[in-house]
Amino acid sequence: MSSLTEKDRPIVQLLLNTGTCPRCILRFCCVGSQTLYRRPYKDLMKDLKEFLKSNQEKEGMVCFDVVDPPCKRIRLEHTEEGPDDLNHNGALRQIPSGNDENNAMENSALKVCNVCLGILQEFCEADFVKKVCQKVTSADYQFTSFVFSVSLPPQLSVRECAAWLLVKQEMGKLGLSLAKDDIVQLKEAYKWIIHPQLSEELGVPADGKVLFEVSVIFAHPETEEECHFLATACPDCFKPAKNKQSVFTRMAVIKALEKIKEEDFLKHFPCPPSSPKNLCVALEIQCNNGAVFVAGRYNKYSRNLPQTPWIIDGERKLESSVEELISEHLIAEFKADSFNFSSSGREDVDVRTLGNGRPFAIELVNPHRIHFTAEEMKGLQQTINNSSDKIQVRDLQLVTREAIGRMKEGEEEKTKTYSALVWTDKAIHKEDIAFLDDIKELKLDQKTPLRVLHRRPLAVRCRIIHTMKSQYIDEHHFRLHLKTQAGTYIKEFVHGDFGRTKPNIGSLLNRTTDILELDVESVDVDWPPTLDD
Repeated sequence: MSSLTEKDRPIVQLLLNTGTCPRCILRFCCVGSQTLYRRPYKDLMKDLKEFLKSNQEKEGMVCFDVVDPPCKRIRLEHTEEGPDDLNHNGALRQIPSGNDENNAMENSALKVCNVCLGILQEFCEADFVKKVCQKVTSADYQFTSFVFSVSLPPQLSVRECAAWLLVKQEMGKLGLSLAKDDIVQLKEAYKWIIHPQLSEELGVPADGKVLFEVSVIFAHPETEEECHFLATACPDCFKPAKNKQSVFTRMAVIKALEKIKEEDFLKHFPCPPSSPKNLCVALEIQCNNGAVFVAGRYNKYSRNLPQTPWIIDGERKLESSVEELISEHLIAEFKADSFNFSSSGREDVDVRTLGNGRPFAIELVNPHRIHFTAEEMKGLQQTINNSSDKIQVRDLQLVTREAIGRMKEGEEEKTKTYSALVWTDKAIHKEDIAFLDDIKELKLDQKTPLRVLHRRPLAVRCRIIHTMKSQYIDEHHFRLHLKTQAGTYIKEFVHGDFGRTKPNIGSLLNRTTDILELDVESVDVDWPPTLDD
């Protein structure tokens, strides 16, 4: 049960006279009953008229006893002539009756509300709900619940402010006050009405915490210039942004309305707001699924494959990459719009990644399919592995956004193991390199390498070589196995980078050295969890 009290009577009369719809009148009377807003438009109008005609001498309340109505097409109907018909100058839109059993269809005129511009009128109808649901169905998403969002024209805030000032003035005559925050928000009231209808039509519940979003973007071209006066009154509130087509965003308008003085507002905008000729239009009905995250570990067996696409000055240098070889299959199976690839560190194009592989994660943006069994993920992993001999993936699994943080933690905190093929200019014997095996926790000062200086800031980084083990091959070659702090530049540690890494293998051996091959043998990050084969 919800009620209007005697103090609401002048407000109801005033707003009806100025062209406000019944649901907006309830909002300005601070009625918080969701069920009441869901009642058919015709019934609400009838109830308000009866409320005005009721005996004003009665003490107490005039109550609307309501129950949740079934979701069906609500016929918006022109009411009998009376005080509520005054001052309407808008063009009328014909809404056919929803009773298919009647052979004679009764047309009713809808006067566009001067506050909500029709949002709480036609766009609460079953026909519009079906249109939204058809869009959702045709988009072919997997979802078990949804969140509904709505984008309103910014000028609605201006009209709401004008209506609030009108009501506040009327209540002041009664010795009462009305704070702006006490008014039921338009978005909130709209969702109260729409949620049950969408839930019934889609067959799933509405849930504000889920990732699948259904959104409607409204516009009202007829009145879109109504908020422009605020840019003159409050220029600081309207600043151009690269990603915004107009400076008159809803948030900027709200900020300006909070700042402008009431007397200045009333100089520029009519109070009450005038009745529009046309309803709002639904510019877009959009669906979007929250991102899904897939993680695993990859091995890279090619010395001619970059981790990410190698493009310089718009020109592609190599035909593929680790990122693309993995993601192309995930994009196809999840039916995603795009992806973002990340990993625990990266290897150079000529470096292999062996052992148990390098942890990676892929964010799949707006996926249409989100439910995969463990067996289906195994099958997807096999598809990736069968598609190329340059890479292999393992432990492919769905993860949460929060879990990816564990992978990033390992980039600097964990250790990595490498195998480097080293060349020396002077002949060496086995005993010449044996001392390297005894060196523990060797501290390096590594100035940003010349080869990455174009993309990394110039700095000196302290890194640690935990252990080394040498393997003699011939008088000019040996293999060096290293366990290092993550982030160590191994190539530079071997050849010295013209003295930018100190000490280095060349300075330790007192020879000129260079690196011929480098392999990553392990990335010691315990993530993602290992899966059974």
